[in-house]
Amino acid sequence: MTRATGVGSMPGEDAAAYAEAVKAVLGELPDLPHVPELPGRGSTASMTGRALAVLEGLDVDLQPAGWRLVGTSGAPGVDHRRARSLLAQDLDCVEELTQGYEGAFKTQVAGPWTLAATVEKPRGDRVLADHGARRDLAESLAEGLRSHIRDVRRRVPGATSLVVQVDEPALPAVLTGSVPTASGFGKHRVVHPPEASALLETVLSAIAEEGAEPWVHSCAPGVPWGLVRGAGATGFVVDLSVLSAADHDTVAEALEGGVSVALGVVPTLEPAGGTSDKALVQRVERWLDMLGLDPEAGTLLVGPGCGLAGASTAWSRKALTLSRQVAAALS
Repeated sequence: MTRATGVGSMPGEDAAAYAEAVKAVLGELPDLPHVPELPGRGSTASMTGRALAVLEGLDVDLQPAGWRLVGTSGAPGVDHRRARSLLAQDLDCVEELTQGYEGAFKTQVAGPWTLAATVEKPRGDRVLADHGARRDLAESLAEGLRSHIRDVRRRVPGATSLVVQVDEPALPAVLTGSVPTASGFGKHRVVHPPEASALLETVLSAIAEEGAEPWVHSCAPGVPWGLVRGAGATGFVVDLSVLSAADHDTVAEALEGGVSVALGVVPTLEPAGGTSDKALVQRVERWLDMLGLDPEAGTLLVGPGCGLAGASTAWSRKALTLSRQVAAALS
């Protein structure tokens, strides 16, 4: 059976919008709802801010240039405390609105390489520039996720299985040496695949050891899905529109090999000419036919191509509705 799910982010800028987002996700994605993210509320609610709220043993603060590591004092600054408080408030809302829910459930967190490419070291430049710092950040994220997974399970006791989606939009840039330095005049050195795989595996293994399913999401082109699978991902969340010819084969092979594949087919912004569930179903069917697969081959899901934070509220809801309708038609 094909299921529908979402990537994570939704539009909105306050607590009321967050509650409406949770209701929309639960109503439109009954097979695999998720913890919504509303980055429109500011840096503490951004993908980076949410992940830093989960860290264990590392403190951060917010500078004009963005988030920065400040050490291991155990006394987080005001911005770090705000990020943690906002995450706790959001989970309070999720806990309240999922009363009586039973089924699979998903939460999301930025991955170690995306954090390394966006967070600064205490004395400037990205964590990406320092082997030891990026290892410490990955280990801190892994340990923090253990507690986070237990917390989500406590709050959503009806979750029969829990998926943790690790967002890695920066992974292709990290591997190709395309991440700018802090000055903007240079690029960080290429990270070679063995190290990239090892740090990703640190995080994915921690998720698996807590009994959750580690999935990896990226809607950037050039993601090495073979490396991602080798690091321990049991699910891919991919945007169909950015897959290369080689990616199609890798994703299809993973799908046949037991990896769950959430295929992003619904536009993240409302198309000028509109779209329909019938057109989207045909798009998925053409993809399956090209690869010689059928909808029952492995665990196939459908959803938006990427996060919906930039969409209107009306389209974000419509995108979830279309995802559900496409999944139902494919089933």
